[in-house]
Amino acid sequence: MSVAQTKAGEPQAKRRRIMAGMRPTGRLHVGHLLGALQNFVALSQTGDCFFEVADVHALTTKFESSGQIASDVLEVVIDWLAAGLDPEACTIYVQSRIPEISELALLLSMITPVSWLERVPTYKDQINALGPAVATHGFLGYPILQTVDIAIVRGERVPVGQDQLPNLELSREIVRRFNHLYGPVLAEPEALLSDTPLVPGTDGRKMSKSYQNAILISDDEAATNAKIKTMFTDPTKIHKTDPGHPETCPVFFFQRVFNAAAADDIALRCRTGRLGCVEDKADMARHLNAYLAPIRERRARFESNRALVEEILGDGTARARSVAMKTLAEVKGAMGL
Repeated sequence: MSVAQTKAGEPQAKRRRIMAGMRPTGRLHVGHLLGALQNFVALSQTGDCFFEVADVHALTTKFESSGQIASDVLEVVIDWLAAGLDPEACTIYVQSRIPEISELALLLSMITPVSWLERVPTYKDQINALGPAVATHGFLGYPILQTVDIAIVRGERVPVGQDQLPNLELSREIVRRFNHLYGPVLAEPEALLSDTPLVPGTDGRKMSKSYQNAILISDDEAATNAKIKTMFTDPTKIHKTDPGHPETCPVFFFQRVFNAAAADDIALRCRTGRLGCVEDKADMARHLNAYLAPIRERRARFESNRALVEEILGDGTARARSVAMKTLAEVKGAMGL
């Protein structure tokens, strides 16, 4: 019997608290939609979801160009709402508007060994990729702030991909250390493994705005069509009649997602040289645009009413801060502060 089906007077099943966040990078793309937002929407139907726009995290790499972060926050939230997140079914909030997060991060930094932070797999990789200028105290302490993001709203489950498990395990270690020292105050979060697809961009690499290969959720139909016309396909299929290899073709990835009923036939026609890349791209563009049409419509409504978006953020942040204040008070009490 589901929660909605419980008889009058019977206690309803408690929804598990789920916490997830995203750094504000401006307008989101189809990779975000398939890799995270669809999952956010599904989780909000069954869980007590807290979704954070992690703007303080953005400062770890954007501390010299922070003026753009505030507008990026709004763009991200508009895309979240356009994708179907219902602010009545989940809590949407901004990290920097909850000062208790920063205070708890300071307190947990007092008990977290530096060696734990230095062993994070991505720490040295990102320094090598971004340069020594990002090797700040805040960058090193990034995992502590991530831990606080989860712990301060009493997150019980965190949706992560397989590659993110080491980061979550570090958060669990920090929580265990705190509870060992001061008593069982913080909840130890569990991983909610999600099958995050590697969404290809127009050049075949992972879709990313930094690669300039992204199809944005905010792109209109004409812009989407233009980008799809430039998409890489199977390099061995030079002519229409050449046999293709759909399993390696970025266009076919989207056919499987947005035109699943015809995917097997499309693959067969491609392999037997009966389907050309130009026709395939045009067909995929029609199905992708059809899927994005209601999302674009919702986005246009929210983009034209940013006051409503700010109201949604204000309400969500107030709800999240109420939880955060109680958590911080319990932590400080346990520490004797």
